[in-house]
Amino acid sequence: MAVEPDQERRVTLADVARLAGVSPATASKALNDRDEVRAETRTRVLSAARTLNFRPHASARHLASGRSHTIGLITHDLEGRFSIPTLMGAEDAAGTGDVSVLLCDARGDAIREQHHLQALLGRRVDGLIVVGARTDPRPSLGRLAVPVVYAYAPSEDPDDMSVVTDDVMGGRLAVEHLLALGRRRVALVAGDVGYLAARQRTEGATQALAEAGLEPVGGAALYGAWTEEWGRTAAASILTHHPETDAIVCGSDLVARGALEIARERGRQVPQDVAVVGHDNWDIISAGARPRLTSIDMNLEELGRRAAALLFAAIDGDRRPGVDVVPSRLVPRGSTAG
Repeated sequence: MAVEPDQERRVTLADVARLAGVSPATASKALNDRDEVRAETRTRVLSAARTLNFRPHASARHLASGRSHTIGLITHDLEGRFSIPTLMGAEDAAGTGDVSVLLCDARGDAIREQHHLQALLGRRVDGLIVVGARTDPRPSLGRLAVPVVYAYAPSEDPDDMSVVTDDVMGGRLAVEHLLALGRRRVALVAGDVGYLAARQRTEGATQALAEAGLEPVGGAALYGAWTEEWGRTAAASILTHHPETDAIVCGSDLVARGALEIARERGRQVPQDVAVVGHDNWDIISAGARPRLTSIDMNLEELGRRAAALLFAAIDGDRRPGVDVVPSRLVPRGSTAG
């Protein structure tokens, strides 16, 4: 049975069934890999579909499978600093299959989150990824009709599925890198103490110093804000009261850029006199700093890939509750080694 090129778009399931010698219902079951179809029948139907260049309509295919082949991603990250890399990772994982990602910005508002949640459920998404703006645990959405994975900010419910970055490891990596370079008088300039990320990064850095028989310059970390101005203020105080400081570990790249500016203003060469490490590996900051900034990368794209992989497994019936921790990594640049 020859099919002219201009007829290919009109090939139907009935045409495939007729060529295979089966009913349309049986052809549909065979094409959707249903168990009740014998292997030889499935082979005959698939051969007929190839011969006719049959392409089932997406909506019909989704109805047959009971899935929409879409997932929703709700973010609370207003600037996209964390959600965009996470989305890219999720789309990488989804890209190998017929899956689309729908992005909604809840803007840190629980009411808006519920609005987007209901809208996505109304679109019959197969699952949800919820991305927080900070790493502090957040309230669970409870049991929904579809699986949910919480990314960056874990759910408070241990029976939920969450993927987080390892901020304690990030703090350790920064200090271990500096110790390996021979630095021994290390100051810690943290972010806002109200954030779990600030406390955990400090925890890891302090642990690494203690294991080397050291403590932070001044005896403790300085907590402040996630801003360049705070980095300037803290670094100025450190270099004034502790001029022997030979390294500064900062809670974020913005804080680190402020520290770099103060070091330069005080005539301290970076990294010869004082080395500086940031956190987040935010390219617009780290690559544009003078010198380029050594930073801790949270592997957010990997976090997104893992979140999507967990979600796809749950959609297929393999639900894995708990918290998956993604390791951080050090990205060395000129601010610690010339």
